[in-house]
Parts: sequence; C-alpha cells; structure tokens
Amino acid sequence: MLQRHLLILSLFSLLLTASLHALPLSTRSRWIINALSGNRVKLSCVNWAGHLEVMVPEGLDKQPLQDIAAKVASLGFNCVRLTWATHMFTQPNNTKLTVSESFESLGLLTARAGVSENNPSLLNLTLVEAQVAVVDELGKHGVMVVLDNHVSKPMWCCSDNDGNGFFGDRYFDPAEWLHGLNLVAGQYRGKSQVVAMSLRNELRGPRQNELDWHRYMQDGATTIHSANPDLLVIASGLSYDTTLGFLRNASLRLDLADKLVYEIHRYSFTGGGRQNWLVHPVNRICGYLKNRFEDQAGFLLSSDAPVPLFVSEFGVDQRGVNQADNRFLSCFLTVIAEKDLDWALWALQGSYYLKSGKVGPEETYGVLDASWANPRDGAFKRHYGLLLNMTQDPRSNISSSYTLFHPQTGGCARVGRKFIVHVGDCRHSSRWSFDSPSGRIQLMGTSRCLRVVGNRMRVVLSTDCSGASTSWTYLSSSMLQIGATIKQMGRLCMEWNTTNSHTILSNKCICLDGDDGTCLDDPRSQWFKLIPNVT
Repeated sequence: MLQRHLLILSLFSLLLTASLHALPLSTRSRWIINALSGNRVKLSCVNWAGHLEVMVPEGLDKQPLQDIAAKVASLGFNCVRLTWATHMFTQPNNTKLTVSESFESLGLLTARAGVSENNPSLLNLTLVEAQVAVVDELGKHGVMVVLDNHVSKPMWCCSDNDGNGFFGDRYFDPAEWLHGLNLVAGQYRGKSQVVAMSLRNELRGPRQNELDWHRYMQDGATTIHSANPDLLVIASGLSYDTTLGFLRNASLRLDLADKLVYEIHRYSFTGGGRQNWLVHPVNRICGYLKNRFEDQAGFLLSSDAPVPLFVSEFGVDQRGVNQADNRFLSCFLTVIAEKDLDWALWALQGSYYLKSGKVGPEETYGVLDASWANPRDGAFKRHYGLLLNMTQDPRSNISSSYTLFHPQTGGCARVGRKFIVHVGDCRHSSRWSFDSPSGRIQLMGTSRCLRVVGNRMRVVLSTDCSGASTSWTYLSSSMLQIGATIKQMGRLCMEWNTTNSHTILSNKCICLDGDDGTCLDDPRSQWFKLIPNVT
C-alpha cells in the first residue's frame, strides 16, 4: 500500500513539473516560445516580493513554503516574478547571514517565530540558500520563475530619490549591479524552472537618461547571457518602467540569440492619474490609457523587428473597494487580453514582514489574504480567467474566431439553452465570428447572429442576420461599448444584466462621448470586447 501511495505521489510530481521539461525558453518575433519545440509559452505570473529589508520572500512566517507554492499553481499561475536585492548577493555582511539572523537583526522576533513554526528547515539557511529553496519548491509545483532585480539596497520600492533609481545613484553602483547579475545568473544555471532574469525594476529619478540606459542595459544583458545563456533577458523602460517609447528612435543593440524581452508597468496611479478615473468620463480615460500604452510600449509588438512585451507589473486593491482601481482594471484587462500579452500581477503577498518601517502590514493588492491561506478576492479565477488562458498561438492553423469578453466581471458571452446569451465562465465561452463591414456578430458553426430586439430587452440569437438591428460597432473612445443604431430607438449598447441570470441586454448607451462630455456615470456594465482567438 505504501509503495502504491509513493508511486501516485511520484506520478503527481511528474505531472506538475511536465511544463518545465522542455525549457529553456526563447523568442520568435513578438512571442515567447519553447526553445526546443517552437510552441508558444505564455507567462501568466504573480509577483512575490523578496527584496525588502529581511531579504527573504514574504509570507514564510504565515504558511509552509510548499503550501504557498501549491496555492500559486492552484490559482492558475504558471510563473512567479521573484524580486531580489543586489546587496543580498554582493555585500559581505549579507552573503553569510542566515534567515534567523536576518529577522533577529531587525527585531522581527514574532515573524521569526512564525518561520520557525511553518518553515523550520529554512531558519538556519543563508539568505541565498533560502531563495534557492523557494525557487526549487516552485519548480516542484510546475511554476516557472523570473528573477527580478528590484533594488540594490533592500527596501520598499520606489521613489525618485531613494538612492536605488538609476545608475550612479547612492546605492546603485553599476559595477556592483553587474557583479550581482553575474552571481545570480550563475547561481541558477542548470535550474530549468528559472526561465528569465530582469535587468532592473523601474528605472527612474533625476539621473535617468537614454544614453546611460542603452549603455548599461547592453552591459547587463551581456553579463546575464554570458553567465547563463538559457535565460530570457528582460529589459525595463524609463520613468518607473512606464515607457519604452524612446526605442522608436534607437533600438537596443544586442545579439542574444532570441533571448530579449521588454517589460512595462501599469497601475491606476501611473503618471499620477488615479483621480482621473473618478473625475473625468471613464470612456475617455480608458481610451487615453490604451493610446498611451500603444505609444509607449505596444508598438514593439508590430514594429519592423517585433519583440515580446511582458506586462511585469499591474495590479489593484483585491478587496474591490477602490473605484479608481476597479475602473482601471476593467479597461486594462482588455489591453492584455486583446494582444494576449505575457503578464505578472502585483502581487502574491498578503502581508510583509517589514515595510517602510511598519511591522507586519497587510498588502491590499495581494492575491492572498493576510493569513496567506485564501485568495483575498473570492472570485479571483473568474475575474482573471481569460488572462490565464492562451488565446493566440502563432503556429495555429485554425481559423480565427472571437470571444465576447465582459471585463467588469471577467466573464465571457456564452450561449445556453434555448439560445439565450449570458455572461459566464470564460473557460466555457462561445466562439463568434465578426464581419466588420456589416457589423454582424455570428455564433460560430451556426447561421445565428446577435440581434437587438428593443430597449431593456435581451439581445437574441436570430436566424435573420440582416438590417440595422444586427449591425454592431464600437461607439465610444474606449472602444468597449458595442452598440447598434436603431430607428426610433437611437443607439443601444450591449449591457450585462445583473438581475436576470447575467443575460446580455440592449440598453441606452451610457456616457458616449458625443452625448455629454461631462458625464461621469460608470459605463462598465456596457463594456464588451471581441477578443481574437487563434488557437
């Protein structure tokens, strides 16, 4: 009986790690691919902080490491962006420091006791050995790892004048930084679950300039590639990694054998704009975000020499109480989904050992709650489900179709019994074709089209696909309100109906730009997006 259980556990372990067997990764055009098979590999990641003063990945005082790794996998993530500080590897007083000593030196005796209870085997490891243990445990659960050089001096990130922002800042010595990259790349050579290293998180501050960016990004990328040629090398932009627009004028000159990826960050507060989501028409702010994203980063996907783009940080208050965050998320999910971008959500951690001088603070952006046992958002997998799936495969021979996505709920249009259309789980969504000239949205494999019947009435699937009532178009600057113009009824938009089994209605369009430029009503119940499927 014991042998049988051991065999089952062994087979389970093999299944969990199957995704790692064919690594390393490479790039082809705008895609990250399996270097051996050429198949696309989509990074669906979560950030796990390990760069703060303790220099130990957060949460090991709350739950056993294996439980945290299992939770990451069970939530649908296939990757962790694990942050680290340069000084953990380069400063002599840190390289031999044990986990126990690190907590004790900061007076974090309660957190140390938590680690002793939940992860006793880690206490007497050095900080580097503890990081390796975390990476190994993630690998056992089939989770890839991106190692992110977040800061030089361990601390919370970021501000313009924290000494960690740009090459030559107080704590950011370029030679020491290169030495750290070399040490870390070499440390993980041969560990297949470590698939990438980022050069530096959120370059910023008064010293930032394009000339030094090009110089040191080239040096850093070459350093990583020389120490560990299997790794993808991820380069961040300027101004807190909010722009790569300067690459339009001069691309990064590197020969990394198809290993280069760029990264970008976005939040509701990017550019100081959180309040904009509350005091200006939401369609306009969303449209502005989408245009800025394309200008600052998205263009890399369709340039003459396309390169993969990794949204390595975006996030919101997972409690759902921040209205600006909620509006931003509904908009930005469509950006990621439409391009099927690789991404990493900020963040996994439900709490910190120590952050900005405060002991044990909660992280409301954390996917996990303060106990690290449960998702903070009970509907997390529904809200992010479409992003967790690959919707575009560059090698697919199947004709493209569309998923009709409702970003406010994270759901997708699905045809149920009696051809009733409702918003449900994206894993079971219906496939649609879209004919742009006629505006016809047709259920794949049938002769039925979405049709307007009347105001506040259900959108129906009809065999009559002619006329204005089946001619759909995007009507607002957000490009998210899909509507039809009907005589005597005007413009009616698709709308999620919360009161009747989540069906889709047609209703008077909310806050179209041409109606009232000062309209501040929330149009997100009417936000739908046709997301391409090529799989």
